[in-house]
Amino acid sequence: MRLKKTFVAGLLVWLPLTITVWVLWQLLSVFDGIFRAMVGAIGTVAPPAQPLLDRLVHTPGLGVVVVIAAILLTGVLVANMVGQWWLRQWDALIARIPIVKSIYSSVKQVSDTVFASNGNAFRQAVMVQYPRAGSWTIGFVTGVPGGEVARNLPGEHISVYVPTTPNPTSGFFLMIPRAEVVELSMSVDEALKYVISMGVVAPPPHAGAAAQR
Repeated sequence: MRLKKTFVAGLLVWLPLTITVWVLWQLLSVFDGIFRAMVGAIGTVAPPAQPLLDRLVHTPGLGVVVVIAAILLTGVLVANMVGQWWLRQWDALIARIPIVKSIYSSVKQVSDTVFASNGNAFRQAVMVQYPRAGSWTIGFVTGVPGGEVARNLPGEHISVYVPTTPNPTSGFFLMIPRAEVVELSMSVDEALKYVISMGVVAPPPHAGAAAQR
């Protein structure tokens, strides 16, 4: 029994560290893949520069720095009227390419909704009865139904994303009557920690006040 407790104590130290390193490693791999693709494209356009590009590819950490710098530079460029005009031209060009336009437009709509500073997506944590009445789980408000869907729903509904545990990147999209949704005072970050930890990391006591109403 004492050996088991010692093992669990050590596991609790190493498990968060291991998962953190794994997530960071995956992120670095994505950035490195983007950097290699950029270098490959430059090498195709300018073959004489290929030896220099090969040395850059094998420079540790350079891919992450270049990709982050490119993202920041893009943000600076599109933050003015000229950049917005070029962005509209780019969107118009993509819209003319079959198949690609469907994927691009769908991803763009989702990203614009989720990350827009004036949007409501993932700004509110709620409790809903799922997957059956009497069984509660935590979800995140993503907006309200619209168009034909809204016309076929009786009464006022809201759109809710219910993440899976412990991987919140997959989940279920539900349209639920507003009257059946319990709003929570906890922040989205606190709610995500609660979901990912499978209920082990509970939010502060004051955060559950809204659920008691």
